[in-house]
Amino acid sequence: MTWGESVDFVPSVQVYDRQGAPLRGFLSSKQTYVRPVPLAEISPWVLAAAVCAEDKRFFTHDGVDMLAVLRATWQNVREGAVVSGASTITQQVVRSQAPYPKNWYGKFSEALQARATEKTQSKEEILETYLNVIELGNLTQGIEAASLFYFGINAKDLSAAQSAFLVGIAKSPTHYNPLQHFSRASKRQQYVLKRMFEEGFLEQELYDLAKKEKIELQAKKRPFYAPHFMQWLKTLLDPQVTEVYTSLDRSLQLQIETIVKNQLKNLTKEHVTNAAVIVLENETGEILAYVGSGDFSDKAHQGQVDGVRALRQPGSALKPFVYGLAFEKGVLTPSSLLQDEDTFFEGGFRPRNYDEKFHGNVSVRQSLACSYNIPAVQTAEKVGVNPLLSLLHQFGFTSLTKGADFYGLGLALGNGEVRLLELTNAYATLARLGRYQPIVLAREPYIQLPGVPRRVLSEQSSYLITDILKDNQARSPAFGLNSPLALPFEIAAKTGTSKDYKDNFAVGYTPRWTIGVWVGNFDASSMQQVSGVTGAGPILHDVAIYLQEKYPSTTFVEPSGIVHHTACKESGLLAGATCQSKQLEIFDQRKVPPVCDGKHDKSPAAVRILSPVSGDVYKWDPAVTPGSQRLKWAASCPTGKCQWVLDGRRYPSTSCNVFWELTPGTHTLAVTCDKKKDLSTFEVLP
Repeated sequence: MTWGESVDFVPSVQVYDRQGAPLRGFLSSKQTYVRPVPLAEISPWVLAAAVCAEDKRFFTHDGVDMLAVLRATWQNVREGAVVSGASTITQQVVRSQAPYPKNWYGKFSEALQARATEKTQSKEEILETYLNVIELGNLTQGIEAASLFYFGINAKDLSAAQSAFLVGIAKSPTHYNPLQHFSRASKRQQYVLKRMFEEGFLEQELYDLAKKEKIELQAKKRPFYAPHFMQWLKTLLDPQVTEVYTSLDRSLQLQIETIVKNQLKNLTKEHVTNAAVIVLENETGEILAYVGSGDFSDKAHQGQVDGVRALRQPGSALKPFVYGLAFEKGVLTPSSLLQDEDTFFEGGFRPRNYDEKFHGNVSVRQSLACSYNIPAVQTAEKVGVNPLLSLLHQFGFTSLTKGADFYGLGLALGNGEVRLLELTNAYATLARLGRYQPIVLAREPYIQLPGVPRRVLSEQSSYLITDILKDNQARSPAFGLNSPLALPFEIAAKTGTSKDYKDNFAVGYTPRWTIGVWVGNFDASSMQQVSGVTGAGPILHDVAIYLQEKYPSTTFVEPSGIVHHTACKESGLLAGATCQSKQLEIFDQRKVPPVCDGKHDKSPAAVRILSPVSGDVYKWDPAVTPGSQRLKWAASCPTGKCQWVLDGRRYPSTSCNVFWELTPGTHTLAVTCDKKKDLSTFEVLP
């Protein structure tokens, strides 16, 4: 029988980083730090000290030392008070498992149990248990935990002087606490050494050397790294685990904590009080760093709230998945054109861009890179909210628990609450070319979040998104060429800002790692015009710079099935013979658009209905206030005067931009400009 089978409590747990550096110790069920070791891994000097100081006849009695009992009784009667005890090591082991009342009945019961224990366990087993359960001050229990805490060495390496010092504390861990009463502990040590000499365990020469050996305590503040991660990890541990080697990198963790603190200082005037960061290794899904808040001890700003797992609105950070689904379905390519114009969507939804401007016809590449809202909602309308929500679930967004009707098209703009943890892993999935991998917290024992590796997006669609997100030139109209997202190495990045500036995000990835950043306030109060690029962006930038030095990454490798063509910027199709404005673009070879036929001509004689496009389908909602569901008619016309005809009836307006109240049915719209005409057929569902 070992000590673990004979002692009924959950042991403490020691947690390390990926290199073996200590991160944290969790208290045992007795609120102590204990590191159980077998007798063979304890210095023989400890055994000698324990027997000499606590129970010199340990190896000859049957659990109760009657000579010691008689001696203690005589001394206590003579002094009129309890001045001496007679508990054997076996009795102390019994007491550690089930404390008895401090009266004659309790002592008698304890003695009986001690004798029973001696019949079922060997002296070595009892001594092993004793040396693992004795309390030695400052929440340490057992000789191994005490040796590591006070001297920074294992119990097997203790000298005679150190062994006597630690064993001496056991008599009264408070009275002999070496951190508060070092002189008392030293005097007790000298007594133990003398007993070891008198009992023949130390020869004169060794005794003289041990008495003179200088005791130097190495006790330091116990490690307390990555507190939010540790709180989470503790809930996932098996009760029998005593050591955990996590996936964290302690030095990286400390560096990121410093970066977060510095950025929060810069944003104090903008009413920003907190931030969170998580770093994932893409190939394994392992967490490299986990910063839950700016300061775990900051009670004023709810520092113990875990921002990595808190539910927040991601804003535009969900847009890449909207376009990824459009690529997968083949309804859009990176060169496809979308209309960034004032638009009413189903239910009267009328999104606005961050810059409060409209940008006309823009390519998907520019729409995503510049994070324009209206094209993103148009894309969500094309792919459908139900399929979009289903894809997000496949990407690991388990926090999106409502139905598609609840979120509506606003899902494309991040109106649903998600966790930074799952958002970051979703981007890591893009980095893995569409392969989802559950997150890993620890290497030994292996601790992985629920889920199985799976493909959620094709390699080609994933790479198209990555190519856009790493295109600094494409996002420059919105963010400039020197934004925090511009780095001296290849990285794909995206920001997101929620409504009313309550949350902002920045996520960036290379082939090797992915960084997720959140900035905001845990009380849900708004920041002062702080966006993802100005709040979370600088943290992403600085973390990425440090990561690239510590964990160097490569450039993105183009998967098979990607082809390069020249696209027509006026139509979004492959450039034809008459196309004047062109640019190089990449495509999924299975979904290459046709060659432009030249109908994008913008000569003075040209006229074209820009909205609604033929084939568009809209939904009329009877629950919405009458008059608020309007569709914008827009046409290109060199004279600026348009004549509209709807279903054969002339519409009373000559403007080329008209807002028309939705009416259910299939409609034919015609516009005439300078004797030129264009047609569009669209449908409004009841």
